[in-house]
Amino acid sequence: MRIFAALPLLHAITLFAQEAPAAQEASPAGCLGSGGITGFLPIIAMVAIFYFLIIRPQQKQQKKLNEMREAMKRGDGVVTSGGIHGVVTNIKGSIATVRIAEGVKVDVDKSSLTVREASVEAGEPDTK
Repeated sequence: MRIFAALPLLHAITLFAQEAPAAQEASPAGCLGSGGITGFLPIIAMVAIFYFLIIRPQQKQQKKLNEMREAMKRGDGVVTSGGIHGVVTNIKGSIATVRIAEGVKVDVDKSSLTVREASVEAGEPDTK
């Protein structure tokens, strides 16, 4: 009895196995393996999209930030990458001395300065 129950399943498996090669033979030979430059067009398009949407704006922003750091002078209000607000009191090479409170000066690397605020007079007390 069990053999007769398995016959329809066996018949379906043999039909499926016979139909698979026929489907592959029906496809045109030019579809498989052809591509040339058309296969690379999507990749080239993705690289161009990444360049114009991500890389180029980031380069412009970095250039603007470097120009801001180079133009920094005494009396400029700044914000460090850690969020500390202060006034530049001295610049020596890549080190800037920032006054963050009366009598409190901190030496920071110029690369950690992220925002340049309006110039503040050196003798003027902070009103914050």
